[in-house]
Amino acid sequence: MKLYDSMLYPRETSQRYVVDLCGYWNFKIDKEHNGRGDGWQNGLDESILMAVPSSFNDVFTEKKIRDFAGDVWYERAFYVPEEWKEKNLEIRFGSATHKAEVWINGHEMGKHKGGFMPFAAKLNDIVKFGEPNIIVVAVSNLLDFTTLPLGRIEMLSDGRQIVLPHFDFFNYAGLHRAVKLVVTPIERVEDITVVTDIQGTDGIIEYDIETSGESDVHVEVYDEDGELVGESSGKRSEIVIEDAKLWCPGNAYLYKLKVKIVNVCEVVDEYYLNVGIRTVEVKGNRFLINNEPFYFKGFGKHEDCEYHGRGFNPVVALRDFELLDWINANSVRTSHYPYAEEFYQLADRKGIVIIDEVAAVGFQAVMNAVDKSVFEEEIVHSETLEYHKLEVERLIKRDKNHPSVVMWCLTNEPDSKNPHSEKYFEEIYAHGRTLDAQNRPLTYANFMYIKFEECKLHQFVDVIGLNRYWGWYEKPGEQFVDAMESFKNDLEEFSTPGKPIIFFEYGADTMSGVHKLPSVTFSEEYQVEFLDAYHKMFDDFDNVIGEQVWNFADFQTTEGPLRVDGNKKGIFTRTRQPKQAAFTLRNRWKKIGDNHKS
Repeated sequence: MKLYDSMLYPRETSQRYVVDLCGYWNFKIDKEHNGRGDGWQNGLDESILMAVPSSFNDVFTEKKIRDFAGDVWYERAFYVPEEWKEKNLEIRFGSATHKAEVWINGHEMGKHKGGFMPFAAKLNDIVKFGEPNIIVVAVSNLLDFTTLPLGRIEMLSDGRQIVLPHFDFFNYAGLHRAVKLVVTPIERVEDITVVTDIQGTDGIIEYDIETSGESDVHVEVYDEDGELVGESSGKRSEIVIEDAKLWCPGNAYLYKLKVKIVNVCEVVDEYYLNVGIRTVEVKGNRFLINNEPFYFKGFGKHEDCEYHGRGFNPVVALRDFELLDWINANSVRTSHYPYAEEFYQLADRKGIVIIDEVAAVGFQAVMNAVDKSVFEEEIVHSETLEYHKLEVERLIKRDKNHPSVVMWCLTNEPDSKNPHSEKYFEEIYAHGRTLDAQNRPLTYANFMYIKFEECKLHQFVDVIGLNRYWGWYEKPGEQFVDAMESFKNDLEEFSTPGKPIIFFEYGADTMSGVHKLPSVTFSEEYQVEFLDAYHKMFDDFDNVIGEQVWNFADFQTTEGPLRVDGNKKGIFTRTRQPKQAAFTLRNRWKKIGDNHKS
C-alpha cells in the first residue's frame, strides 16, 4: 500500500459521491517523539479536539505548542455503507504540511512528502463496510535542505527542537485543506488535459482523457445557459465552439466540458470540468492574453488569516476576491506555494489572472544566516533537485486546466549568483518546459541583492520577475532619492535582454493607523509615497508589464527584530481592512486599465 497523488478535483456527479470528513478531529502533539513506538497509529487516547482544515499553531495559548517542531497526530472515525462495495474508494487529503503518514484501522497506508499538494489512499482492501473505520494521520512540520520550502532544525538548551525556516512567513502546519471520502466507479475518468485556441470567432477545445478502462468516451460542451454547443467522441479529439465567448481577465466565461464513459448505452462514469477558452503568449516584451497585451496589476499574497493560519477558509477567500475587485486588481502570484484548489476555481469564475508558484523558496543565502550557499551542498544537487522536479510536475498536473493560470513561477529569490545554481536551474526549467500541454511561459523571482550580470537564472525564463525594496531595506527615509537612482540603474540592467519584466514584490512595512507629517518609515504616508515613486519608475520603462505589490495583506512570520507581530507590508490589514495605500492603488489601477502600455 502507498499514498499517491490525486490531482483530479473530487466532484459529485450522477456516478460519483463525495463525503466531507472535515470538522473536529481528535488531536495529539507528540512531545516526546515516541508516538509510533507507543502505538498511536492504532488510535489516540487522552487526545484533544482540532479543527480540520486549519493550522494547529494558533489554536493554542501555549507558546511551546504554537512553535512545536515534530509530529502532530490526527484521528477520526468514518463509515462506508455496504452498497459501495463495488465502487472505487479513496480517502483524499487536500494537503498536509509538510509530511504525512496515514493509517487506516491500524494498517499503514504510506507516506507523503510535500505540504501543498493533494494525495490519496485506496481503501477497498482495508475498509470495513457498515462499521466504524479509524483513520490516523501523523503530520510533520520539520524542514531541511531537501524539503520545499527549505529550512533547518536547531536544538535548544532545554532539549526542545525548533524549526528555523529559510523564508519570511510562519511555518504553519497541519491538515490545511479538506479531507474527503471519494467514491467513484471501477471504470472511471482519471485525468483530463485541455488546450484551447482561437480561430477567428470560433473557439477550439482540444482534450485528452485518461480512463481506467476501454469503454467508449463521449464529451459534451455546454455554455453558461446550459445549452449544448459542441460534442465529440473518443479519448482524444477537439471540439469547435462557434462564436465562442472567451475567458478574459475581469470578464470570465466558463464552458462546462462533460465527460461520460459509456458501456453498451449505459453511463458508467461522469465527470465535468469548467473550461475557459483563451490563449497565452509572450511576444517581444509583451505578455498577450487572447492576442491582446496584458498588464499585471495585483499582489503577492499568502494563505494566512487569524486563527486558521494557513488552513483554507472559504469566507476569507471570498472576502479576498471581493477586495481584489474593489481595488481594481487583475492578478495574483501564489507566493510562495500552490494554494488550495478552491482558490483557483474562484479565480476562474472571477476573471483573476494567476501566476502559479511552486514552493521552491528558501534557496536565498542572506536570510538563511548560514556560512555558504545552499547550492554548495551536495544533497541539493541530487535529492533536492529531483524533489523540486517532482513538485513542478505536481503543480502543473493539478492546475493545468485552469484558465486563470497563465504562467508558472518555479522558484522565489534563490541564490542565483552562485555558479552551482546555473546547472540546477537549467535542469529545473528544461524539465518544466516538457510538462505543460498549453506551453505557458515560465518565470522566477529575482532577489534584489543579485545583480543582472551575476544572475545565472534569467537566461532560462520567458518573463523576468523582480523583487525590489530600494527605499526600504536599502536607503530608506531621507536617503530615498539615492535609493531611486540605485533602483533605476538596477532596472536598466535587467532590461538589456529585452524580455518583459514584472515586479513581483515591492513595498514597505506599514503600521495601520500610524500617520506622520512629514512621513517617516512605518507610517501610512510613507507607504503611499513609496508606491507612487515605484509606479513612476514602472511607467518610464516600456518593458515593465506588471506590478504586484508585496503584500495583499499583513501576514504572520517567525519572531524576529525586523517584524512586529508579522510582516506589515500589507495593503490591507490581516483582518482585511484597507490602509491608506489601498485607495492610492484603487485609483491608479482604475486609471491605467488591463491593457496599460498596449
